[in-house]
Parts: sequence; C-alpha cells; structure tokens
Amino acid sequence: MPLQPERADKSYNNLKQHTMLGNIKFHNPTKLYFGKDSLRYLAKELQNYGPTVMLSYGGGSIKCNGIYDQVMQALREAGKTVIEDSGVTPNPTVEKLREGARRARQNAVDLILAVGGGSTIDYAKGVSASAYCDEDPWEKYYVHQENPTCKIIPVGNVLTMVGTGSEMNAGSVITNHAVHLKIGKVFGTQLMPHFAILNPEFTYSVPQYQMVAGFFDIMSHILEQYCSGTDDNTSDYIAEGLMRSLIASTRVAAKHPRDYEARSNIMWTATWALNTLIKCGKTQDWMVHMIGQSVGAYTDATHGMTLSAVSLPYYRHLLDAGLAKFRRLAVNVWNVVEEGKTDRQIAEEGLKAMEEWMKEIGVVLHLSELGVKPEMFDGIADGAFICEGGYKKLDHAEIVQILKESM
Repeated sequence: MPLQPERADKSYNNLKQHTMLGNIKFHNPTKLYFGKDSLRYLAKELQNYGPTVMLSYGGGSIKCNGIYDQVMQALREAGKTVIEDSGVTPNPTVEKLREGARRARQNAVDLILAVGGGSTIDYAKGVSASAYCDEDPWEKYYVHQENPTCKIIPVGNVLTMVGTGSEMNAGSVITNHAVHLKIGKVFGTQLMPHFAILNPEFTYSVPQYQMVAGFFDIMSHILEQYCSGTDDNTSDYIAEGLMRSLIASTRVAAKHPRDYEARSNIMWTATWALNTLIKCGKTQDWMVHMIGQSVGAYTDATHGMTLSAVSLPYYRHLLDAGLAKFRRLAVNVWNVVEEGKTDRQIAEEGLKAMEEWMKEIGVVLHLSELGVKPEMFDGIADGAFICEGGYKKLDHAEIVQILKESM
C-alpha cells in the first residue's frame, strides 16, 4: 500500500528523505505461515487472543470454495465466539468502515480475522484503528493522516487473493464515493497484521480478471519503489529479482491458473513487494497509485486495472527525467539487448516489452475500458495527490495529459 499524502495543499515531502542507502529502520512484526498446510497454524495463533473474534470477509465466495468452513472449524475448536462481518467490497467504503467499527466496539472484539484479499485486510486494519476512536476515522486517519491514539484491536488474516501485499504491511485504502476520493493510510507497525496464513491453493478460485489485476498490482508496487533515486542501491537489485520472478510466473499462471509453483511464487513475491523491505534506503514515486486510486474513486474499477491503464503513459512521460533507471530496467528486467542503441532507445524498448507482457497476461491498457470519460479528467486529476519521490513532480495539466493518453 503506497504512502498517502495529507489532503492539503502540500506534497508528501518525506518521500524525499533518502537519496542513498543509509539511515534505515526496518521492522516488520507479521508472522507468516506459507504453504498448502498453513491453515493448520491458525488454531495455534488463536490461542493468543481473547474469546471474541470478528470474522471479516467479502461477498461470500469463501463459503463456495470451502475456506469459510475450514476457518470456522478452527474458530469453533478454539472455543471462540464469532461475530460475522460480511459484505466487504473490493473497494471498501467509509460507510462499511464505520459500520464495522461500531460492531467491533459493541462486541468487545479481541481479534479481527480478515479472510479474503487485500481489500478485506485493508478494511480490517481500518476497523482495528477506528473501533475505539472517538473522532470520525475518515477525517482523522484518511483525510488528515493522523495516527491512532486509542486502543487497537489485533488483526490476523487468511489470504485468498494476491496483489496488494496488505497481509504484511500497515496500509489501508478506503473509498468515499460521496466526495470522489479513494485514500490510503499507512499506519505504524502496530497495525501490521499479527499473523498471515498464505496458502497458494486458496487463490485458485479467484476469477481470471481479478487474478491478473492482482499480478499487475504486484508489478506496480515494485516499480513505484524502483523508479526513483540515482544511487547504486541494494534494494533495487532485490526489486529486479522480484520483477523477473513475477514475469516468469505470471506468464505460466495466466495460461495455467492452477499451476502451484507459479501461483506460490507469485504469492510470495506479492508479499515481499510491499512489506517495507525494498523501500529501504529509497525515495519512492507512487504517482501511478495516486492516479489509479483517483480513477477508482470515480469508477469503482478494479484497482490493479486502474494501475495497468495509466502506467505506460505515465512512465513514458517520465522517460527522459529518469532515463538511466529506465535503461537499467530494460536491460536487467526485460532483457533488452544494448548493442547499437541509444539509452533512450533501450529504455523505450523496455517499456515496449512491458506492454507486450501486459497484453500477454491480459490486463487493461486503456481507461476507456474502465468507464472513464473525458469529463472526469479534471476531477480525477484533482483527486490524485502529488508525490515528490519520483523523477518528476507532476502538475494538474500533466496528470490530465496522462489520462488522455491512457484512453
């Protein structure tokens, strides 16, 4: 989940704190259980919490694929009182957040167990911070980007869709349709899930469209951190390895969704793409996410597809400003041959290779496919917060131009 600037007339300047590797603090307390048998560890984790568990999930797919029954069995065997909290939407709303916070507080919930994808886990973190908050959580956390000063309810999760990395980070994105804003808040480590159950087989029932949208979300997370800075940074080498693994595995999974090796590699890559590791020592960009989230606030489109639709126009807009890094991306990730080409030709060929991969896995390349209309451009640009960590600080007119080129 990207860092999100305050809703005010200023940019998120602390994205520019580091230009070289140094002054790093890394702390991620989330305990991971990964593999086909990972759910058996849920019973052990439940012993660490009080008697009342709020089970948060989406539209009911976990009841169709059997995951709900397995989780409920573990909860019953642990003697837990279960408060069901269903109906979390793919872009969780502020209304649902307030409803969940009331329910958690009224039932004195000891643990929020999110079973689902990133949206469900994002929502659970928001509820965790909001249940005992005496202020409006939308204003406090998402608009003003303040941190919790109240009691926090622990969060755990059973992951059923990969992409967001929410299972091992402190991010929470909430949509307010009334004001056309979709805002992310990165809480501190106290809001990182206490544990995450990652079974790649639990992702098999995700529809192809949602699956490949998650694939691009992973790529976008890595690029947002990679496409910044000019120093020789270890984090960039890690990012390149993650991208190469992702490309290889998604090519397999797009054709063979039940290929366990491919799906497990993708799940593991997604988690490490956004658990704060590869941001160490880095400035970060996040403008693709800012624009994509603003598109989502207007269209409620699938998050990963909003990112795929704007990424190529955005990176082509940045090409000259970040030419050295885009050249490196082309050579080290997309295997572009350097001989006889200028740096710009190499960089352009790298973005073309990325476009071909995007077509191959089947993601959206145009905003028009997501319901965006030209009359939305100014509003979307207004709702896209300006970050300064990338190679170029955009203005309103540049965002509108990128939106036009994304159509």
